[in-house]
Amino acid sequence: MNILNSIPALIKYKVSIAVTFTAITGYIVYTGSFDFPLIYLVLGVFFLASGSSALNECQESKYDAKMPRTMNRPIPTGKLSLSQALVISTLFCLLGLFILYSSFGKVTALLGVLNLVWYNLIYTYLKRVTSFAVVPGSLVGAIPALMGWTAGGGYVFETTIIFIAFYLFIWQIPHFWLLMLKYGKEYEDAGFKTINQAVHPQNLKLVIFAWVIATSFSSIIVPLFLVSISFPFFLMIFVLNLGFIAIFTKLSFGNVAELNFRKSFVSINLYMMIFMIMLIAYHLYTT
Repeated sequence: MNILNSIPALIKYKVSIAVTFTAITGYIVYTGSFDFPLIYLVLGVFFLASGSSALNECQESKYDAKMPRTMNRPIPTGKLSLSQALVISTLFCLLGLFILYSSFGKVTALLGVLNLVWYNLIYTYLKRVTSFAVVPGSLVGAIPALMGWTAGGGYVFETTIIFIAFYLFIWQIPHFWLLMLKYGKEYEDAGFKTINQAVHPQNLKLVIFAWVIATSFSSIIVPLFLVSISFPFFLMIFVLNLGFIAIFTKLSFGNVAELNFRKSFVSINLYMMIFMIMLIAYHLYTT
């Protein structure tokens, strides 16, 4: 029972749900429907993302034990042994890949393998080598949208999904660097390289703001590459981005404060979620 209770934290279920959500977006943008095969996509992506997250906790358990933010995770606290966590991770990864391959074929499954390798081998390694690991690492958040698109029957290099994936890629960079404003010292003490070591905190706010502008611009471009586009929908996206930029103007040119961080971090996540929901709703009701 203790093992079962520890699994949600081990698999970082909130992150895994967010990853699955982006895959759902890719699927619905292509198919324009909410149908039965989507269930298999949800299960496959969620299990694979969960297994990958669990494997990451196995890889970084000794570092997690050094940080107040992560020291209560299952492996550092002894709720799960490393071997138990590895077994759970392996089972989740294999189950996710099996569902994706059997339901949607090799392209979607291979994208899943690519994401697993990129996250657990490349990005996890780079975090201890360079302060800018999040830039190549952000590819991990873009690939699930491609998985959803190909699961629906789309071509992986079609412009529509490439620009959606590009938006998700750009969005993750300020998302992660915001965390460094709050928890950078913890990561550094644990042995990770952080952007704080390369950029002064006051300048980091300006860097984040520049990436926020880039994120906003990339989302405004996306509707231009949809199969069908209406002016009211484009206008809604534009208004969403005006509000998003207004919030981060306060962050970038004010003081780094606890309340400011919380509002900004929540806002950037809500912004992504609202944008994805708008894409889903538009394609469900206009197809």
